Amino acid sequence: MRVLDTTPKQDGFYMPAEFSEHYGCILIFPERSDSWQYGAYAARKAFVKVCEAIAQSEKVTVCASDRQYENARRMLPPHIRVAEMSSNDSWARDYAPTFVTNGQIIRGVNWSFNAWGGLEDGLYFPWDKDDRMARKLCDLYDKSMYDASGFVLEGGSIHSDGEGTILTTEACLLSAGRNPGLTKEQIEDRLKEYLGAEKVIWLKRGIYNDETNEHVDNICAFVKPGEVVLAWTDNEFDLQYPLSQACLRYLQTQTDARGRAITVHKLPIPDRPVCVTQAECGAYVFEKGEDTREPGERLAASYVNFLFVNGGLVLPVFGNGNEASDRRAAELLAKLCPERTVVPVYAHDILLGGGNIHCITQQIPKGVPTV
Repeated sequence: MRVLDTTPKQDGFYMPAEFSEHYGCILIFPERSDSWQYGAYAARKAFVKVCEAIAQSEKVTVCASDRQYENARRMLPPHIRVAEMSSNDSWARDYAPTFVTNGQIIRGVNWSFNAWGGLEDGLYFPWDKDDRMARKLCDLYDKSMYDASGFVLEGGSIHSDGEGTILTTEACLLSAGRNPGLTKEQIEDRLKEYLGAEKVIWLKRGIYNDETNEHVDNICAFVKPGEVVLAWTDNEFDLQYPLSQACLRYLQTQTDARGRAITVHKLPIPDRPVCVTQAECGAYVFEKGEDTREPGERLAASYVNFLFVNGGLVLPVFGNGNEASDRRAAELLAKLCPERTVVPVYAHDILLGGGNIHCITQQIPKGVPTV
């Protein structure tokens, strides 16, 4: 692996859209008992379902610790690669490399990771193994790397249209635990330089009670250039209502990097809020001083946390009284993406860890086998 002393923008590289063609996808096998109930037993089964759905159309690699390697190899089908690699948790989106391309060659970007806020409001400590994952994965895939370490950023906090426009949220990127020494303008400049972008669209907020300081990948996503889906509710008594309203009002005033007005498709959140039960709360094992789950705590359930794959779209669904809204989300996305097959995966046991299908995956764009 070569560590480059230039930036993607200087070299003509950019972050492609997720809906462009992929080479493959990275996941990390879960085991942490303060993130996943019952020592991640149910979460691992859900991860396997997600892996199987993705592997229908692209190559999947699952990173597993020494303790979980044999378990992962036994649970996953043989066409899914398992690589032994240590980490602190299982959020590939946030600390695997952000891959950039010049249209042919693929390279990785290594950001700093501090568990969504460091000692200010981060979710666990230590996070040192997670922070090394991007470098390890660039080595594994033999990809040259742009080193943006020192700038805290998670993959779930950005979306790209592949044509120069980046989506993010102020709630996340301007939070006190990430880059407090930088102004909004300086953060925007850093995004443009390392993502090869021309314009950043700053949504104010994300999904209510999202532990990541409201990552954009849970509230809004490009489905094609100039078009987004936005997590939505018409219920003005729902705590999500003002957050989605603020996003809509802002998006209606924006154009993308190519001057197109943004078309917004409303993607309703689950009809019934997804909350942690008393039994589920008792199934975690928290370290002293850590934040804990509370019975009745509302989880950040959103259908926007889907993953594009080659020819498809892997959609989190929640059941448990939300069957009608699960179907509605699948039907809407199938209508917006008629060239794709929507694959629903029951994701409640992933959501209990604090994120969902998009959060546990990191796509690798298709390119030629060179660094």
